[in-house]
Amino acid sequence: MPARNGLTRYAWLSIATAIVIIFLKVLAYWLTGSVGFLSDALESGANIVAAVITLIALIVAERPPDADHPFGHSKVEYLSSGAEGTLILLAAVLIIVQAVQRLFEPQPLQQVSIGVLVSAIAAAANFVVARILLRAGRRHRSAALTADAHHLLTDVWTSAGVIVGVGLVGLTGWLWLDPVVGLIVALQIIFTGGKLVRVAVDGLMDVALPLDEAAKVTAILERYREQGITYHALRTRQAGAQRFVSFHVQTPGSWSVQRGHELLEAIEREIREQLAPVNVLTHIEPAEDPSSWEDEPLYRPD
Repeated sequence: MPARNGLTRYAWLSIATAIVIIFLKVLAYWLTGSVGFLSDALESGANIVAAVITLIALIVAERPPDADHPFGHSKVEYLSSGAEGTLILLAAVLIIVQAVQRLFEPQPLQQVSIGVLVSAIAAAANFVVARILLRAGRRHRSAALTADAHHLLTDVWTSAGVIVGVGLVGLTGWLWLDPVVGLIVALQIIFTGGKLVRVAVDGLMDVALPLDEAAKVTAILERYREQGITYHALRTRQAGAQRFVSFHVQTPGSWSVQRGHELLEAIEREIREQLAPVNVLTHIEPAEDPSSWEDEPLYRPD
C-alpha cells in the first residue's frame, strides 16, 4: 500500500472546495428562494465541518505509536467517519423541517435558470473532488477520506435531484414539487449518514477483516496443513488502514525452536505480502499436547 504521509493535503482540498461550494449553493438559494436549493446548501454546510474533522483525524492518525498508544492512532479515523455520518443525519432533519413547512406554504421561485446553472457548477466541482478523495481513500485504506468522499458524492446526487426538481417547478409551475424534492433528498441523506455511522461503529468494535482478505490468510494456512502443520484460534481485526491477524500453529513436539521459528517467519512473510500493512501475531504449540487444541475465548471468566 502507498505511504500515507501527506494525506492531509486531500483534507485541505476538501475544505477549500466546501467553502466555494456552500457559497455557490447559498447564492442559488438566494436567487431562487427554492427550499430544494436551501436543503442542498444545508448539507454543504455540514461538508465544511466534516472536512475539518477529517483533517484533524488524518493528522492524529499519522502519528507513530507511542507508550500510551502502542498500536498507533489509526482508529481515530472511525471517529471522523462517525462524526461525519452524524452531521449528515442532522442536515437531513433540518431539510425535512424546511420541506414540510414549504409543503404547507408553497412559494413561487425566482430566477430559476440562473439558480440551476450555479448549482450545476457546484455539483460538477463536488464530483471531481469526491472522485479524487475516493481514489485516495481506497488506495490508502483511509476511513476518514473515504467517508468524506462518500459525503461529497451524496452531495452531488442531492444537487442533481434538486436541479431536476427545481427545473420542473420552473417548467410546470407545480410549486409542491420543490418541497417534495427536498424530502426525497433528506431520505437519501439519511441512508448515507446511517451507512457512515455503521462503518464507524464496526471499526471501533474491532470488526473482522473483509471476507476476501480473511480468505487470503486461510488459504496460506491451509497450504501448510497439507504439510502436516495445523492451526487454530485464527482471529482478525482492522483499525483504520492497519490489519491485525493472530493464530496458533501446531507442529511436532520434536521440532527444535529454530525450526519452529523459521516456519512462523515463513507464514508471517506470506501474509504480509498478501495484506500489507498487517501485524501478524503467532503462537507455536506441540501438536501432541491436548491443551494445544483448546481454542480459549479472549475473555476468560474469573
